[in-house]
Amino acid sequence: MAAEGDPEQELLPNKKKSATDEEKEKRRKNIVPEGLLKAEMRPGSGTEKPVDGDQVIYHCTIRTLDGVIVKSTRLEAGGKGYPMRQILWKSKMILGLLEGIPTMLKGEVAMFKMKPELHYGEGDCPVAVSENFPKYEELHFEIELIDFSKVKVVSEDFGVVKKVISEGEGWETPREPYELKVRISAKTGAGKLIFSHKEGEPFFFTFGRSEVPKGLEMGVGTMTRGEKAVIYVSKNYLTDSPLMPVVEDFEDVEFEVELVHFIQVRDMLGDGRLIKRRIRDGKGEFPMDCPLHDSLLHVHYKGMLLNEEKKVFYDTRVDNHGQPLEFCSGEGLVPEGLEMCVRLMLPGEIALVTCPPDYAYDKFSRPAGVPEGAHIQWEIELLSFEMPKDWTGLNFASIMEDADKIKNTGNRLFQEGKFELAKAKYEKVLREFNHVNPQDDEEGKIFLNSRNSLHLNVAACYLKMGEWRKSIEACNKVLDSNPLHVKALYRRGMAYLSGGEFDEARNNFEKMPTIDKSSEPDAKAALQKLKQKQLEVEKKAKKQFKGLFDKKPGEIADVGAHPIDDNKAQVEPKPDEHEHDNQKDPRLDEDEDVHEAEPPRRGLLSRLWPFSSSFFMVGQPRCTIL
Repeated sequence: MAAEGDPEQELLPNKKKSATDEEKEKRRKNIVPEGLLKAEMRPGSGTEKPVDGDQVIYHCTIRTLDGVIVKSTRLEAGGKGYPMRQILWKSKMILGLLEGIPTMLKGEVAMFKMKPELHYGEGDCPVAVSENFPKYEELHFEIELIDFSKVKVVSEDFGVVKKVISEGEGWETPREPYELKVRISAKTGAGKLIFSHKEGEPFFFTFGRSEVPKGLEMGVGTMTRGEKAVIYVSKNYLTDSPLMPVVEDFEDVEFEVELVHFIQVRDMLGDGRLIKRRIRDGKGEFPMDCPLHDSLLHVHYKGMLLNEEKKVFYDTRVDNHGQPLEFCSGEGLVPEGLEMCVRLMLPGEIALVTCPPDYAYDKFSRPAGVPEGAHIQWEIELLSFEMPKDWTGLNFASIMEDADKIKNTGNRLFQEGKFELAKAKYEKVLREFNHVNPQDDEEGKIFLNSRNSLHLNVAACYLKMGEWRKSIEACNKVLDSNPLHVKALYRRGMAYLSGGEFDEARNNFEKMPTIDKSSEPDAKAALQKLKQKQLEVEKKAKKQFKGLFDKKPGEIADVGAHPIDDNKAQVEPKPDEHEHDNQKDPRLDEDEDVHEAEPPRRGLLSRLWPFSSSFFMVGQPRCTIL
């Protein structure tokens, strides 16, 4: 032990007091000699006593020293018959009870004699009383400690509190819009039975639909499957519901609940259109053991039309000779709604998915028997999945080969118009590139060219998605390391052009020929396009404001219905839009990987920008690395 004044003692950290400890210390300064005296009137049972943080349930009758009752919870003494339910050093309580109740056993009845400093006469007492209450007199408090227990505080105002009777399984708890089965009974704080659903079929309700009182739903939302608990709900949380359509003047209701089962229901889009219902649990921990990342998936599924007949249009167990479907996620090989749901499944899980047409087959190859605009229901079983290999231990050539495959997949997705998926592929490689270290100049050159190409492809995706500012940011990642990168200048200029930032676009296009003379035809074509777009914007502005300044003072001019919006002065690429004809520049084609198929005489830089919805050329033979 360090001696007084020892430097080592000064280095020991001081334990910071909690807010509760500080409150205790402050309030206990109000305790006066013989301010709190206790007399046991009936012994309790057991050996355990309440401690800080425990919920205590007790009856309280307050008398003057002459025996006059001034306040009581008991019905026979003028009260409502409901005991007090509070949490030691969390609920607002008088100091004498905070000090006295922890000395009691369960079932004990005791009389506490308190001076004013220990009850409502305490300075800054947190509990208010009426003006005619004798708070500056010594009083007798008759306390019967009915019960006490550890609890979980569900609501901050302690209006909903849960006592666990037996623990459940797993970690998952219900939330909107899960479907639940519970065995449940309810009684008043005074012990009167209100209803019971403990026999027969469990009570069924959907979380989040106000089918049970608000406080009960809040408490059940903290339970796990199979858990048994008592949920104490104060009157503020006893909302009307089908379970309790008429709520009487209850102060408290105690719900004894067993969470028998719940079905995980996920609203995948947040609008109720794409819903995943887990029919059978899988194995593993959610979400760590789900195929969240791109993986090779093995699934059985049955597809049905969501109509009265529920006609089955495909079943892997029947139509695929009993073999499961295998596909790589993140590559747009199955309808988007199906893949979104499978990514949140555990191996062995069976889910029922209802899907709107735009996430099913209206944007995917339509199976026979599925009409346009059809809502679909899939019954899906995830058999297993294989995570993609990482690059640990691979040499540089193998890493770049794998990166090349992923990038080519991105190029295909870009060609198919699936720009979000394509961008995800490019960004996946860029993330992995953070852990790649080229060993010599040649590897460094290959690596840098590939990384720049990926950033420019990300920029192309963003522009197709209408996010021209993010497209510029992607281009800047190339230009920050190489300000003379002509292709990045061109692409950034096209992004500025799309956003209506004509001066910035012009600066980028004009800079290109000063770096590489062979890019002059493409720069001129881009500048011509810029000029045309700028004229269109000016023409539109003149048309909208025509006659605004032609009137004499005091006259009202006729103007367009809406003023021009700078945010809408964007140049959106059109499906049939093409660049000007220019000569091809082989140097600019060495490391590009996303560009469109077009007539032979079109300029190279113009071909590199994917402006139309035509098919794109992927993987030029002369590319060092794609």
